[in-house]
Amino acid sequence: MSRSLADLTSPETGELAAAGAVLAVPLGSTEQHGPHLPLSTDTDVAVALCARLAAARPDVLVAPAVPYGSSGEHAGFAGTLSIGQAAVELLVLELGRSATETFAHVVFVSAHGGNAEPVSRAVARLRAESRDVELFQPRWPGDPHAGREETAMLLALRPSAVRVERRVPGDRRPLAELMPLLRSGGVRAVTATGVLGDPSGATAAGGQALLDELSADLVALVGEWRPT
Repeated sequence: MSRSLADLTSPETGELAAAGAVLAVPLGSTEQHGPHLPLSTDTDVAVALCARLAAARPDVLVAPAVPYGSSGEHAGFAGTLSIGQAAVELLVLELGRSATETFAHVVFVSAHGGNAEPVSRAVARLRAESRDVELFQPRWPGDPHAGREETAMLLALRPSAVRVERRVPGDRRPLAELMPLLRSGGVRAVTATGVLGDPSGATAAGGQALLDELSADLVALVGEWRPT
């Protein structure tokens, strides 16, 4: 049977939920990722991680992705569609409440850094309501946005979507140093390219290795939470 919730009928879903299925919900964004990566980058990564989780665990179903997030820091770059922190928090809260009417166990996989605070608040609220929810937010050392790591993952996942010839470096200072500037003026205040880091050395092999590492982290988290 399909591991995609969207492909199932209501009775099929009810049967799987009654058998203890875990629902994985990918949370992404639609925002600029420099001149070389698609606006769907964060969503693509979240979906890929959920698909890998479902491949590793037959009890996991993958929900349709949420492709919008809190991306106000990317304002001024064409194509960015942000719904803000308050909307993200409410969306995840209400989505979690609805999902747990069917599924006893729900894991949110959020691949957009700007969603971290509102998603964490929503998950905390859901847990306070005695709902069995978990949150995974992939993290890696290195470039934080549209740099080597994200470019490598997209080269592994959707190579035709990467405009390799348009790769340019952005601001390469550490994120901790940039954060005050990002909070006050957004990404455009520190880089005209929209890139934080340098994507020039990215490879598909490196992206595959990083995806393997992040997937293993997700599988381990779910395994500790819901042992098979």
